[in-house]
Amino acid sequence: MANGPILSTGVDIQPKGQFLAQPFVFGQFGHQEFGNQLSIDSKDSPIHLQALNPTVIFAYGITDHLELNVIPGTSWVWFQSTKNANAPQQTRETEFSIGDTTIYLKNRPIVQDPDTWRPSITLFHQIVLPSSQWFATKSIPGGFSPLGRLPATRFGALSFTEGVLFRKNVKPLRFSGGVYYSYSAPGHTGGMNTYPGDVINTRFIIEHILDDDRGFGYNLEFVTLHGIPHRLDGHELNIHPTSFNLFGVEPALQYKLFQTDGGALVGAAGVLLSIAGQNNINAIYPNLSIFYYWGNGKVMMR
Repeated sequence: MANGPILSTGVDIQPKGQFLAQPFVFGQFGHQEFGNQLSIDSKDSPIHLQALNPTVIFAYGITDHLELNVIPGTSWVWFQSTKNANAPQQTRETEFSIGDTTIYLKNRPIVQDPDTWRPSITLFHQIVLPSSQWFATKSIPGGFSPLGRLPATRFGALSFTEGVLFRKNVKPLRFSGGVYYSYSAPGHTGGMNTYPGDVINTRFIIEHILDDDRGFGYNLEFVTLHGIPHRLDGHELNIHPTSFNLFGVEPALQYKLFQTDGGALVGAAGVLLSIAGQNNINAIYPNLSIFYYWGNGKVMMR
């Protein structure tokens, strides 16, 4: 029993009848921005951003190979942005309100074989409901969170995501990852329809479990985000920039706090660092994850 990756949903799923609640806090602090060309170099941004997204993820094993996950709109978003529009005074904007609601299914058609190189394969199907718009939550500059734990989608947009994930254990290491493709329905602002580009997320995680009994180990998590200049519906884009990229790496620690017949509690903490980008904020992203498992019988690994 271990926390697993922080910045990607688990490849394994809850057994039938098992529940999971995950309090999760994701932060973003950035004063720099990447330019119009993909680079490791950045410059002072006209917007200095601080943001936090505390939330709770609920999951339930419908069958041994199908899991339902819900992140309700009661997740909160706080941000403070400060900008200097070439004026003596600074302009500050602050928000603390409801975020978006996420619902996704994971089904696992293939379970890894410990005696061969066959990995576990999980299919991911997600819809994001723009509950932040329903509560008139201000949009976070640059969107939140651009390198978040779940596949990043555009803040305040009705979005659909499909993904494929894998995991393979090769003691003492665990390798996992995934690719996600997100489409956002046309938006509406200033009396006109808006057509942003689709988004591709990738994740690759290496876990080294140092103590199996305590679930203690460290992770290296590599994440990317790509805004592409195309839409599945074929509409021409009218949101600029039409493309962007971000690359990041996170070192993290994970630990099992306790495990009994009735439940288990595991946690992890890490800091995601931007290492390269284009047309986006250069930021650091501290985050904290806690999983609590419970069910009718003995709780099992994800």
